[in-house]
Amino acid sequence: MSEKIKLIADSGSTKTEWRGDDGCSCVTGGINPFYLDTDEIIAMLEREFEQDKTRVSSVVFYGAGALPHKKQTVIEALQRFFGIEDVTVETDLLGAARALCGHSTGIACILGTGSNSCLYNGAEIVHNVPPLGFILGDEGSGAWLGRRLLADLLRGMLPPEVSDEFEAKYRTSKEEIQENVYRKALPNRYMAGFTRFIAEHVEQPEIAALVDEGFAAFINRNILLYPDADKLPIHFTGSIAYVFRANLEQAMLNRDLKLSSVTKSPMEGMAAFHSIKN
Repeated sequence: MSEKIKLIADSGSTKTEWRGDDGCSCVTGGINPFYLDTDEIIAMLEREFEQDKTRVSSVVFYGAGALPHKKQTVIEALQRFFGIEDVTVETDLLGAARALCGHSTGIACILGTGSNSCLYNGAEIVHNVPPLGFILGDEGSGAWLGRRLLADLLRGMLPPEVSDEFEAKYRTSKEEIQENVYRKALPNRYMAGFTRFIAEHVEQPEIAALVDEGFAAFINRNILLYPDADKLPIHFTGSIAYVFRANLEQAMLNRDLKLSSVTKSPMEGMAAFHSIKN
């Protein structure tokens, strides 16, 4: 009989990273209960979860959108998929805070497909500026940056050479872009998908200014709303923070804030917090 394993999961809107206490790992699509119901989560896992699910005895899941009124959707999906009862679901923000700050006080920030932040006292989140999602908030996130890139493109605000490269790379149209943004599922993930193009052209002044504006907005509308933000260590995790670290460092320097760490993924910190093998 195979030895049973404990799983932890870090899930954003785009992908979920799974790690077992035997060192096994895999990646599936994102699990966000604001966009996927229980049956859709199970169907996605059936297609994409590559490990032996019968070995799993318990799951600790940290996910975007795992708020109290949505948490049960994920719990039920994971219980049914793995055939177990021992499932704990917490927000990706608590997972990031535990991964980044451990048992110390600090401000933990996520800059990925979406953005979020919190003030963490070493044990729990004591203050969270509402991120408000990609329509009302999510400043500095992949969705925010992609939305601004598309808007600037469609309004003719980008340099001709950048617009030409975009057209050659994606071969899309105004109508197709609007269809994906306004009518199809997961528009935040669609818009965040263009951050690769932004990264490839970040040396262009107009593109660099777009990224800088996003990070400045995140700092002003999130970090600076926490008491004593200028005195606390501030940590970041997420693909956007990692890829655009130079821009982020400058944005933090501009506001005299202490950038303590930047990680691409919180998984290593989560594994350490839960004593899971790396």
